[in-house]
Amino acid sequence: MREVLVLAEHERGQISKSTTELLTLASRMGMPAVVHLGDLTESARSVLAEYGAGKIYIVDRPAVHEYRVLPAAEALVTISVQSSPVAILITSSAEGKEIGGRLAVKLGSGIIIDAIDVAADLTTTQSVFADSFIVRANVATGIPIITVKRNSTTPVAAPTTPTIVKIDVKTSELAMAATIVDRTPHDQSSRPELSDATVVVSGGRGVGSADNFSLIEDLADALGGAVGASRAVTDLGWYARSNQVGQTGKTVSPQLYIANGISGAIQHRAGMQTSKTILAVNTDPDAPIFDIADFGVVGDLLRVVPQLTEEIARRRS
Repeated sequence: MREVLVLAEHERGQISKSTTELLTLASRMGMPAVVHLGDLTESARSVLAEYGAGKIYIVDRPAVHEYRVLPAAEALVTISVQSSPVAILITSSAEGKEIGGRLAVKLGSGIIIDAIDVAADLTTTQSVFADSFIVRANVATGIPIITVKRNSTTPVAAPTTPTIVKIDVKTSELAMAATIVDRTPHDQSSRPELSDATVVVSGGRGVGSADNFSLIEDLADALGGAVGASRAVTDLGWYARSNQVGQTGKTVSPQLYIANGISGAIQHRAGMQTSKTILAVNTDPDAPIFDIADFGVVGDLLRVVPQLTEEIARRRS
């Protein structure tokens, strides 16, 4: 069975949920083979084995840690030349898309970005033009390189015992032109990472103030979800820009997205409208967000959200 390369995404030795999603997609096309950049922890190996990685390529060189993007692309080129994979799957993050683009140029291959599904015959599905159209496409040249949006697939466990292969990759001088000089770890939070969360509760300008965002946080915590914000909110300084959802922020695709006081401008919709279920709360019955919402509440979020949080807590007690 031919290999399907999956670029592992990990932080502090922990494999991201998006990587397990890619492994599930890869199993449709061939044998999932993970490319892991950096030291492989036992925890990471265990997760990769649980979700069907038949082989794990380990690239552990200083250049992988100290430089951005290009060493990863060069490592994937080396492994691709050796293994001739069916396809290469990468998480559709900003970094993942840059790696994919550079890899496509180096291999002379076609690339499809922001796929939300990949079939066994490598036909991809994309939601484009702010979810106005569904496009199905195939790569016609070279090894298909596909970046996949987070939360597009439900990870399915497929326990196996992976073969471990250590790869020595020569890093070019060009790849070392941009260097990471410092790292500042994110503050630890009990909430899930926004991009990976299955529930996202977002607030917009209608929340009214930074202090009122405690209502959004309380609802998110009651549902075990992440907190999002519109661009208007982050521009006003009410909430951190790292929580911005939208075309110029993060793209999310959770099982449930609750939009509170968000009008639904195209910029915001582009970042969340592939969510499986959308609930909108807004005082304006003509707000564009209701056009894509599965459920809508026309009302004051300052009254609706606390009642919703209280009811969820009551039912869970």
